[in-house]
Amino acid sequence: MDDRIEISLLMDFYGKLLTEKQRLILEQYYNMDLSLSEIAENQNTSRQAIHDLIKRCYRTLTDYEEKLNLLANSIKDEEVKDQLRTLLTEKNCYCSEIEKLLVEL
Repeated sequence: MDDRIEISLLMDFYGKLLTEKQRLILEQYYNMDLSLSEIAENQNTSRQAIHDLIKRCYRTLTDYEEKLNLLANSIKDEEVKDQLRTLLTEKNCYCSEIEKLLVEL
């Protein structure tokens, strides 16, 4: 998965667990596509400090995901829903197949 997409999804799930400053900087970097220098100027700090904060936040978000698996479970749920939609639109849909997928949810 592309890093920017992964971070964006992780922020959707775990962003509220970060500080306001951390969220702001991640949003500026990943969503607004500002450079480290631009963010550093906005925050009155060094480029290196912003770089370190972004890396630390990334590790924090991935640690949350390793422990809670919210993103992985969400992706799995979407895959099961897609399979269910496919089965329901096919002519020869068997109830046992649908029941098996529903158990996975």
